[in-house]
Amino acid sequence: MQLSESQPAGIEISLWQYSRNERDRDRWMQSLSPDERDRAATYRFERDRASFIAGRYLLRRLLSAHAGTLPGEIVLVADEHGKLSLEGRDRPQFSLSNADGLVAVAVAAGCERIGIDCERADTKIEEVTLDTYCSLDERRWLDELPAHQRARAAVELWTLKESHLKALGVGLREDPRTVAFAWKDGIPVMLGDDRYQWHHRLVESGSQHVVALAACSQSGLPGMSIQIFQDDSMPSE
Repeated sequence: MQLSESQPAGIEISLWQYSRNERDRDRWMQSLSPDERDRAATYRFERDRASFIAGRYLLRRLLSAHAGTLPGEIVLVADEHGKLSLEGRDRPQFSLSNADGLVAVAVAAGCERIGIDCERADTKIEEVTLDTYCSLDERRWLDELPAHQRARAAVELWTLKESHLKALGVGLREDPRTVAFAWKDGIPVMLGDDRYQWHHRLVESGSQHVVALAACSQSGLPGMSIQIFQDDSMPSE
């Protein structure tokens, strides 16, 4: 695993453009739990199966470094909504997202909640779909953008909302229109809820993906490091 040269930060974001090689997937599967292997087998499309396996493999690799144990020994617990957490005390907050070709994981210390989401930047969002997740002000903002900027801005807005809802642990069970954003000096700012200290950022992915982070921290936004994961577990020749 190749890390950035910066000092460890409160939020560590790892991005991985994973291999499409079936032999690599078979190797990653060895670190997954029996339940995860069973779930991987249920995916109908190879693309979705590969994305799931790569996501759980990367998550286990990162959490094992924090727990001081092997990736296969990590115990992940899902709540009634499917949100994963680590078993035991003093566990870090984390969030996982995968889109075709990319896995993004955020692991945080000193945050009450953390959420990350990634989507392909070329995702096509229909006009009728915009109305289901945009507030009126957000829709007006999108409509005023030049045509060449509008499509990506719509994906960025969706990804920001999804990262926030994942941090809450509710996903799309909550109406995305209740989470509204404006921009201040180029930084997304969530409107309305002042009870918590929320921080949102769009993260440079180095790929054809949009990545968004949501973090709740009463002491301000912790430092962030962004790491490009390199799978160094290849067996020696």
